[in-house]
Amino acid sequence: MIKRVMEFLEGLKMTIISGIFLLISAIFMIFGFDVPIYLNPAWITVIVSGLPLLYLAITRLIFEKWVSSALLITIAMIASLSIGELFAAGEVAWIMALGALLEDWTVERAKKGLKNLINLTPQKGRKIVNGKEEIVDVDEIKLNDTLRILPGETIPVDGVIIDGNTSVDQSVMTGESLPIDKKEKDKVFCGTMNLYGSIDIKATSIGEDSSLQKLINLVKEADNKQAPTQRIADKWATWLVPVALLIAIGAWIITGDVVRAITVLVVFCPCALILATPTAIMAAIGQATKHGVIIKSGEALEVLGGLSTLIFDKTGTLTYGKLEVSDIIPTESNLSRKDLLKLTASSELKSEHPLAKSIVSYAKDNDIELEDAKDFKMYPGKGISASSSYGKILAGNAEFLSENNIKVTSEINTLLEMLRNEGKASIIIARDSQAIGIIALSDVIREDASRIINKLHDMDINTVLLTGDHKKTAEYFAGKVGIKEVHGNLLPEDKLNWIEKLKGENNKVCMIGDGVNDAPALKRADVSIAMGGIGSDIAIDSADITLLGDDIGKIPYLKKLSNTTLFTIKFNIGLSLVINAIAIVCSVLGLLNPVTGALVHNAGSCLVVINAALLYDRKFDKDLKEINKTPEKTVNNELEHIHMHYHDDSEHSHSHDNVEILNEIKTEKGIKHSHIHKHSYSRACEKYHNI
Repeated sequence: MIKRVMEFLEGLKMTIISGIFLLISAIFMIFGFDVPIYLNPAWITVIVSGLPLLYLAITRLIFEKWVSSALLITIAMIASLSIGELFAAGEVAWIMALGALLEDWTVERAKKGLKNLINLTPQKGRKIVNGKEEIVDVDEIKLNDTLRILPGETIPVDGVIIDGNTSVDQSVMTGESLPIDKKEKDKVFCGTMNLYGSIDIKATSIGEDSSLQKLINLVKEADNKQAPTQRIADKWATWLVPVALLIAIGAWIITGDVVRAITVLVVFCPCALILATPTAIMAAIGQATKHGVIIKSGEALEVLGGLSTLIFDKTGTLTYGKLEVSDIIPTESNLSRKDLLKLTASSELKSEHPLAKSIVSYAKDNDIELEDAKDFKMYPGKGISASSSYGKILAGNAEFLSENNIKVTSEINTLLEMLRNEGKASIIIARDSQAIGIIALSDVIREDASRIINKLHDMDINTVLLTGDHKKTAEYFAGKVGIKEVHGNLLPEDKLNWIEKLKGENNKVCMIGDGVNDAPALKRADVSIAMGGIGSDIAIDSADITLLGDDIGKIPYLKKLSNTTLFTIKFNIGLSLVINAIAIVCSVLGLLNPVTGALVHNAGSCLVVINAALLYDRKFDKDLKEINKTPEKTVNNELEHIHMHYHDDSEHSHSHDNVEILNEIKTEKGIKHSHIHKHSYSRACEKYHNI
């Protein structure tokens, strides 16, 4: 009950009310209104802001054996009350309450990620009993039960395929950009999606032992390891309290004036010290928001300043996570690249496989006219067959061609190995029982990835690539952007182990990722960054920082911002200590009394806040563009600003005539770009900005 009352008094509304009554008390004092002490408005401030302070100081001292800054301020408040200086008592209590409120705002974190992850857990399964299918709750599935998973269904438990072939989207577990072909005796994981073929599996792990539940537990465990930031003033309070008391007692003994001793306690209160951190961090968070970066906690910004190692996931971070045709290689001398693309795309036209869709899309983008193939048949996890004017076409992997008695030549095997080393997915094409070429697809590296990695290396930050992709693929992409330390074929717990290893080597580790599988690693890293545009909700909620525009170019900016914020905090701490030292000397000499001491002490707090606020408009990188920028100049009651958004190219909600496109990315949802545009103040912005 007492705790609930204290929490109510510490709230924003009561702190505002407390400040209003303190202001009224100051007005009475300035204009010389003679108010009986028991009617002084400062009493309300003392009660509202002082009681939680007293409760905090006592509980920390008794139950936690912790001498905090709250104890020193409580002593100063009680001492001021003992000589009737109500304004001084109320002022130190209110400044402390305001500082606590500001810091609470900066360290709060969204914790919706775990709930979203739990929502991925399948609730039903298709169990085979006596040859018949029964829909049952997941809790009813036992070890070694036989389950059937149809195309488009989520796999309800971990298992092994006992019948059928398919392709599985297991990005939720590994973050791999490509569907994984599965055949008999291959393992499948709970929570992953069966894409094409119908398969029967034998349950091998259920309930708490399933891979998805282990992923959920990893997030919980990592979340529990996140300790709240301790206030700098509280860290120093163990020596601030005795030093303040010794100086106050010494002043009393030497001068014989108790008022001087109490004034020392008032000016010694570390309110400016308390405000130094949260105000600077709030200004920095506002600065970052202007550039499309959401920082969820002040602790993240502080930790980023000491960053030594930055860990990248590959797909969706260093790359766009979108496959495109990269190589068209005919192995027949009389076959052109265009003909190979045309016959393959025509044959794949009815396929739902992501690789097939990319090939068809590429052909259409290059204005290649496709024909309707006949006798189309898909072999899940293997390939397709179809007939066209070119003959009978097979397209798939080497195993699929071998099953159809088509010899894969040494030339093709050499090409496959070369493409594999470049991190590319390959499809072998055969015509009339003879292999005729290869089409390879690759994820697209972000244009500025190499430049950003070089910038980070110039800032003495080590870069590491941790990915669920094949090691050869990982090494290829890492080599392209300049990352030397690479680890591939990783499951979520493997990424977690690598982060723990790096942290154990005295590194300050930052993780940047975008997938569900990155969530535990994002939680466990000292500080984490998620890609906000294409990243999963769970990754975004798990991370400390979110890049709204998927722009990894903002990472060096974040490092500079963090360094400057830490410098500002340290400068403000130094400034507050200097002001306090001068005020203490003046108090001992009798030049200040509790009221004037409180005003000087308040002025020091204001200087700290003003200096911190200057961070908001600091220029860190001339190449960065602010988002949602609304200039003062308007035309016909219209505002002009920049915004990143996407829409289908055929369904523009506004005109792009005579508009400068600042940047543009092709995504599955359409064209995503940013540009400067105008609309009326009275129109809803959401119509134009569907981020």
